[in-house]
Amino acid sequence: MTLFEKIAAREIPAEIVHEDDLCIAFHDIEPQAPTHVLVIPRKPIPRVGEA
Repeated sequence: MTLFEKIAAREIPAEIVHEDDLCIAFHDIEPQAPTHVLVIPRKPIPRVGEA
């Protein structure tokens, strides 16, 4: 299981700002900007070509 899958499964704490059936968005733990949010799909995408 990837780090992002663990965050989505709530196994790793995160400051979640949005979630729905398709994706989850949360604040980066080491932000590179005043507002730095990561958005990840709930369905794993092993290859970029499958996105």
